[in-house]
Amino acid sequence: MTFPKDFAWGSAAASYQIEGAAYADGKGLSVWDMFCKKPGAVWNNQNGDVVCDHYHRYAEDVRLMQDMALKAYRLSISWPRVLPEGVGTSNAAGLAFYDRLVDALLAAGIEPWVTLFHWDFPLALYYRGGWLNRDSADWFAEYTALVVDKLSDRVRHWFTLNEPQVFIGAGHLEGRHAPGDRLRMSEVLRAGHHTLLAHGRAVQAIRAHSKTPAKIGYAPVAQPKIPLTNSRADIDAARRAFLAVNEPHTWSNTWWMDPVFLGEYPADGWRYFGADVPHLRQGDLETINQPLDFFGCNIYEGKYIRAGEGGAPELVARPVGAPLTSFDWWVTPEAMYWAPKFFYERYKTPIIITENGLSCRDWLSLDGKVHDPQRIDFTRRHLLELERAIDEGIPIEGYFHWSFIDNFEWAHGVKHRFGLIFCDYENGAARIPKDSARWYADVIRTNGASLKV
Repeated sequence: MTFPKDFAWGSAAASYQIEGAAYADGKGLSVWDMFCKKPGAVWNNQNGDVVCDHYHRYAEDVRLMQDMALKAYRLSISWPRVLPEGVGTSNAAGLAFYDRLVDALLAAGIEPWVTLFHWDFPLALYYRGGWLNRDSADWFAEYTALVVDKLSDRVRHWFTLNEPQVFIGAGHLEGRHAPGDRLRMSEVLRAGHHTLLAHGRAVQAIRAHSKTPAKIGYAPVAQPKIPLTNSRADIDAARRAFLAVNEPHTWSNTWWMDPVFLGEYPADGWRYFGADVPHLRQGDLETINQPLDFFGCNIYEGKYIRAGEGGAPELVARPVGAPLTSFDWWVTPEAMYWAPKFFYERYKTPIIITENGLSCRDWLSLDGKVHDPQRIDFTRRHLLELERAIDEGIPIEGYFHWSFIDNFEWAHGVKHRFGLIFCDYENGAARIPKDSARWYADVIRTNGASLKV
């Protein structure tokens, strides 16, 4: 067996990370525009003001996607670009940009998959309490309705939120991402609850406003756990660790997924957080638990687990010299098999791999090309594990490589290069397809058969 014939082979990027034009054509400010002005908050004091300038160069980028044989492109909408104050009067120029982008993608035979929130929260709404304000769910629903009214005659696939564990955890607990807050756990969990309410309200808005039949998902980041061996004891221990909520942070799976797919917070997490758990109003969990068509998950690295005393999960340290990406993330291809397997066991929902990729120290070689053999090897290993999951009957419907082009990697600036396309920031953001772009095009054209060669 190989990948399904209608498999969504794609790549992804996010608005603040590639668009630039941070102050152009009536766009409002986001928390990232604000955060980047804080000295030392971002590596080398870089920002997203220009980066890849995708806002002005989207037509060129779509041609590159077409050359890469992409069947799908996962983009995100900048909330403050279309609603400068977050609510109220819309910005016609901002909406028109996404209108043109969607048209260009469809003309190139590329299906747009739209993410409604990829972290660029409107600064004006942050000043009104941001995600700590319960009204944020209503603000997000209003914004969603606006975008869906504009694009849903052509856009059929939607994601509500990208990685709430990160924008809540890194942004509101650890303070290393925008908006840079370090809140008490009770406030962090309250903000998280409001984001889940926003997800549910957005799903309702998409269903109510879509002009074509909509398929809707959600894109948390997976925290994969991999059994050290294929013994039943190690598999059970890895599953237990995968589903557990037992540490004082946001880096878990079920806290962010059980309410969405099962309509309740996980019991172990509710006990663990104790007095810090969010206050639930009548109907909250029903609002969050909207029917979804697929389960998006971002997979980058996993942790190996073995069964300890009494079968208790034990973290296994990586051996000396184990492979690392330039982000110092472990290279663990088996995560691409075990995370979908464990997720599908629990949630029984078709899966889309919404992000997977790695940072490499890429540069332009003397021959004028960008050679990135590590990215090719990394992706091949992960896709073979994904195919193994498909062969075992797990319904995986698409894969989006992160990312389409090198971009602004949040607090790390442009230090990290995740792209299939090299962005030459020093020379007018010139685009140069890497070796991996040509390799990935072959994978897509052969529907994965070239992975075996």
